[in-house]
Formats: sequence, structure tokens, C-alpha cells
Amino acid sequence: MCGISGEARFDGRTPDAAAVTRMTDAMRSRGPDDEGLFADGWVTLGHRRLTIIDLSDAGGQPMVRDDLGLALVFNGCIYNYPELREELRRAGYTFHSTSDTEVILVAYAHWGERFVDHLVGMFAIGLVDRVRQRLILARDRLGIKPLYLAETPGRLRFASTLPALLRAGDVDTGIDPVALHHYLSWHSIVPAPRTVLRGVRKLPPATLRVIEADGRSREEVYWRPDYVREPADAGMDAADWRAAIGDALRAAVRRRLVADVPVGVLLSGGLDSSLIVALLAEAGQQHLRTFSIGFDSRDGESGDEFHYSDLVARAYDTDHHRIRLADDDLVPAVRRAVLAMTEPMGSHDVVAFHLLSEQVAQHVKVAQSGQGADEVFAGYGYHQPLVEAPRHGAAETFAAAFFDRGHDELRRIVGPAYALEHDASRDLLAGHLAAPGAQTALDAVLRLDTHLMLPDDPVKRVDSMSMAWGLEVRTPFLDQDLVTLAAHCPPEHKVAQGGKGVLKEVAREVLPAEVIDRPKGYFPVPALRNVDGPVRELVAEALQAPAARERGLFRPEYVAHLLAEPDRAEAAAGSNKLWQLGLLELWLQTHDIR
Repeated sequence: MCGISGEARFDGRTPDAAAVTRMTDAMRSRGPDDEGLFADGWVTLGHRRLTIIDLSDAGGQPMVRDDLGLALVFNGCIYNYPELREELRRAGYTFHSTSDTEVILVAYAHWGERFVDHLVGMFAIGLVDRVRQRLILARDRLGIKPLYLAETPGRLRFASTLPALLRAGDVDTGIDPVALHHYLSWHSIVPAPRTVLRGVRKLPPATLRVIEADGRSREEVYWRPDYVREPADAGMDAADWRAAIGDALRAAVRRRLVADVPVGVLLSGGLDSSLIVALLAEAGQQHLRTFSIGFDSRDGESGDEFHYSDLVARAYDTDHHRIRLADDDLVPAVRRAVLAMTEPMGSHDVVAFHLLSEQVAQHVKVAQSGQGADEVFAGYGYHQPLVEAPRHGAAETFAAAFFDRGHDELRRIVGPAYALEHDASRDLLAGHLAAPGAQTALDAVLRLDTHLMLPDDPVKRVDSMSMAWGLEVRTPFLDQDLVTLAAHCPPEHKVAQGGKGVLKEVAREVLPAEVIDRPKGYFPVPALRNVDGPVRELVAEALQAPAARERGLFRPEYVAHLLAEPDRAEAAAGSNKLWQLGLLELWLQTHDIR
């Protein structure tokens, strides 16, 4: 796990090594163990290293193989690198390290642009083919590792974080009105390729981009599973699907043990993280380090799920760490979490992940986590009505359950400079859901959840907050083979038992029923959910700051309405909307964007 950066010039000028150095310096927390720079005419690469595999200097980056004419920077982990290395050795290649980084280089030398098809893992890659004079950018299938781009005439810069690109300078920091529309419609999600800034884009998941030395480029989506029933699976019943999903999940969990350092688990006490612990114990992991976090309760709302995480920790004899934090810890943590965000993230639990990661990083460098299970296996309440919805009705059903605001309300909220005539969020939703390759309404929505929404909500949230402390988080529910299998699984097996039915059946083989059949929980942070006290003061300050008034993102009368004390009926909805708007302004101001 690392931070990568680079600059390519297409106008005959030399890349700005100082700008690349500033980008790498901005990502020191992502790679606290080492740094490096590589210059080769029209391309300069930068790297910050977090040592996980091959702790020696031989695994350092940028990695250069003069004999192959290649140079590489890479962020992530290739879980099948030992198998690939043996296959490539048999093909006649030699290796100078035991790192997964070098395996990527040799894989490209052997397979060319099809090298990505052979990689199992999470990754963002910048590879220079010095012979063909090409820069190859690639992102993993589920978008677990980020890659941000800033393009101007004659130049391309890339980095693992958006703030790193800002540190390099010369970025158009105007607000993208379409991205703002998405942010305010979809729980603060801005799907790739957009970001909230006009001058920064994201390489979408499962995308390979090839850039020539003259600036020409092309993109290819190299992986896209169909959400349809396969003829070969026609004879499978519920028990067969349970066995197949269970086998694939066990393989995914084992894959994510590849490391030269200990691997822990972020144990919330919910089904997903508890199942990871149980399967690791089943695979022979003893005294596994597990970590749970809790906060002060508020107005009858519990601030922790320690009852369930303790139950799992006792059942599997883990080395369990309970981390309890008070409300007084939250306000300074909000500011630090906002600084760590690669983009504005309006979820309340982002601050909890930041605080949890800070504590976990004191014990381990790698942890597994349960993100993605709800999206892949239909765990949300809005998935249930989609079982009966007609294929053409998916957009309407999803929008009614998921959208924060409709287009007409948005036009009354945003400032005149940012108001759109067309409903950009509904248009994108409808186009994605109507695309071929999804058999039912639920199939189409699960595809949307997994491949469009997920990379820019929980996945981005966890990556940003964990890497702020040099902690690598691995997500077995986003294993490419498991996701493909789940895409083919009949929807009725996923929505059964109130959601994640087939996963619950797998869990019944290894987990106590109390953990499986409990009410669905979320990461509870009552003080943030209610947006009161010092947190409310922080949000109000951001929305009323001179920079916010000058920017004019939101109409003053709407901000005043949100800041007024709401009646009890409007308190919860108003708090969520206030947090979402305030967080965006706080992020912009934290990064001095004007």
C-alpha cells in the first residue's frame, strides 16, 4: 500500500520534478516507510511506500527494470503474486525481489496490456513502457484503490489523492455543477470519472488507459460481469448456491492473508466482519487481532455494538481491542478526518473510521474489513421492493428509496451559478440501469450499487481514513471472483431473510445465530448523526464563512433555514442535510479551495 504520483508532458517540455515531489510529500501518511522519484524524459514518477510485502529495499519504488525497458509505481496488493511469479519464471523470466510490484512489471513484459486480466487484487498502477514510449494507467476492478487525474494542454498529472494534485498546483478548482448535483442527490457520492472540482477526474474502476508520448490516449474497460443467470448454473438450488458462495468467500479471505506482516480484522459486530473472523479462524488463524470502536450514547441511541463484537471475539478467542471514545474526541477528529478526505464524504461514520484507523495502526499494518457485502448481496432495505419491480421500473423504485433530494428541490437549494436545467443525476441513473447485461430490476440496481456507487462511498471512505494512518484495509467481499459469482446468483437467494440471505446461510455454518439474526446495524456515532453541540457550531461556521458566501454554492435562505432550530419532526432529516452541506464547505475551506 502506498501513494503514487506522476507527470507526463506531451509538448516537448521536461516534467516538473518539484511538482511530483510535492505530490509525494502530500501523501506521506499513505507511505511512511520510504519514498522515491524516477525521471525518464517525458515522464516523471513519484512514490511513497508502506512496507507490507518484501520489506527489503529490493521492493522499493519507483521500480525500474532496465532489461525490460519498464518503470512502475503501484499502490495496492496483488494477492495472487506468488502464483504469477512461478508462472512467469517457468516462462523464462527472472526476479530480483520477492515483491508483488516486480510481478506486475514482468506480467506487463509477458502479456502486454492484457497483464491486468491476470492480476487478482486491488491496485492503481502507473507504468512507463520506455521502449514503446507509453504511459499505462490502470485501476482495479472494483475501484478499491483510487487514481486521480489533472489534465491541461500538453500535460497529465496523476496521484492517489486529490489533495496531492492540489499540492502540485495549476489545477482548475472551480466547482463542477454536475458533480455537485450528484453529491446532493446521492448521499454525497460523486461517481467516476467526475469529482467535485472541474479540473480533477478519476480513472474509473476496471479501466486501463494508454497514453502515448504525443498525448494521444485510449481507454478500455477490461472487466464487467453480467448480472444474468448462466445456463451452466440452471441446476443449482439454494444449497448449491450457499456452498458456492461459501467456497468463494473462504478463498477471498485466505487470499487477503498474503503479507509479510500480521493481518487483523475490523470487527464491528455485524454479520459481515464477524463472518470474516469466523472464516479466518476456520482457516487456522489463532489469536487473531480484532478491533471495535464505540462512542457515547445519546437520547437512547447506543453508541456501540460491543455486545456483538465481544460475543464473536470470545467465540474465536481473538486478541480483541475495544476502543471507546467520548464526544469530546469528535470535533478535533472531524477536522483531521476532513483533511484526510480525498474528496468530500458526507457519511457520519467517516470520522469513526478515521478514529478507528488511528488506533488500529498502532497494532497492525493490515486489516480485513466487511465493506461491500450489502451492495454485492442485497443487504439494504431498498433492495427488497425491487424483487417485484418490473425491469423498466428500476430507476423509479431506486430513486424513491435512495435520492436525498429531487431535481426541483436542488434548483431551490444551489446558487444560480450552479443550477442545472436537466436532472443530471436521474439521467445517469436511468442510463446505467437501462444498460444491457442485467436480467431483472434488482440485478440492475445491484450492478449500479457495486460498480458505480460503492467505489465512491464506503470503499473510498475506508481507503482515505485508513491510509491517513498508514493502515492497509482489505475487503474480501469485493473479491473479483466472489462478485462475479454473486452477479450470477438468482436475486431471490440474495434478498431472502430480509437481505443477504445466501450469506446468512453461509454464516450459519460458523457463527452464533444471535449475530446472524440481529437487527441490521450501522456504524453508530450519535453526536454526529444529531449534528448538535460543538459539531453543529463547526458546521455553522463553515457555512457562514466569508469563503462560503463568496463561493455561493447554496442559497443563503436555505442555509439559514437549516441552521434554524428544527422542530422534532424535521430534526433528523435536517441534521443530515446540514451535515452534508457543511461537510462540503468544510472540505473546500480546509484545502483552501476558492
